[in-house]
Formats: sequence, C-alpha cells, structure tokens
Amino acid sequence: MSKEEVSIGNKLKSLRKLKQISSEDLASRANLSLDYYKAIEDESEIPPVGDLLKIVRVLGIRLGTLLDDEMNEGPVVSRAVEDHTYPVIRGRNSSQSEISYFSLSQKKRDRHMETFSVSLQPYSGKKNVSSHEGEEFLYVLEGKVEILYGKQTYILDKDDSIYYDSIVPHYIGSASESEGAKILAVIYVPV
Repeated sequence: MSKEEVSIGNKLKSLRKLKQISSEDLASRANLSLDYYKAIEDESEIPPVGDLLKIVRVLGIRLGTLLDDEMNEGPVVSRAVEDHTYPVIRGRNSSQSEISYFSLSQKKRDRHMETFSVSLQPYSGKKNVSSHEGEEFLYVLEGKVEILYGKQTYILDKDDSIYYDSIVPHYIGSASESEGAKILAVIYVPV
C-alpha cells in the first residue's frame, strides 16, 4: 500500500476502538451485517459511500475525517498533473473493484461537501443499491453511466449530470459491459 493511499479499514478500526465501540455494536447501529462490517475493516470489501456514511454517523465523525491525511484551512487546489492513481476508497485488489473514489478535497479542513473523481468499471451484472442522508451531484466525464434512483432508471452520457436526494435508494454504475466510465461526484451530508 502506498503512503498516498488512505487505509479505510485500519482507520475505521482505530476510530472504533478510540470511541470504545465494539464491531458488533457499530455494525448493528449502522444497520450493516457484522460479517460485512468486519470485511470493511479487513479491507476485503469495498463499501459504497452510503455505507461509509452510516458508519461515520455512528462514530460521530465526518466522512472527511476518515479520508483525510492532511488538513488545510485555506483553499485546496487539485491539479490534473497530480498523481490521482491511488483511490481513497477501494478494496484490496483494485482491479476487482467496480468503483473507486479519488478525493479531490481530502486536504480541506472542516468541509461540508465531499468531492470525488469516480472510476466505474464495466458493468459486471451486480447492482448494489445504497442510501444515506444528504444530496449528491454527479457529472459524467467519460463513458455512459446508469443511475437507478428509486424505481427510475437514467442513462447519462458524457457532460450529462444529475442532482438527487441520496436518502432515496440509488445505484451508480457503468451502463456498458465493455467500457468503464468516469464521473465527478459532489456529496453533501448534513452534520
């Protein structure tokens, strides 16, 4: 694991122990199965942002606290030439992950929005639905993206966008079985 990469599982385990919460209690309060939560801590499972938001709510922290390595009170610039090779959220084997999140604002202290460049692998036949408090704005940078929102399905092309309440169950994935996609995601979760 590179030093640029944030180890979500290890951070969760440390924060959970610091808050003196058992894995069983955290999983129960986050409405997740214990096996699934343990797999997240072991980094053998990549959680969607919605599940991470449920976990950080139980821990009483912002999602950014989990993802941050550095803190900056002033503006944070994310340059295209910077190395965005290491996602902040992914499984142990990124080639098997369907979705990888690259934070564009992880150095910004006390932020109220989470901003990500998100890489979506070609559709694999699985559609993991998620829901959490807040709102999301997605903008398609490359490829074709399928969004399931409640009972509606939306297919977005390059330069299309969607803004929705994320409490409604939703799924985000590549609409193609042969090509991936890339999106900009801005997520707001009230504190």
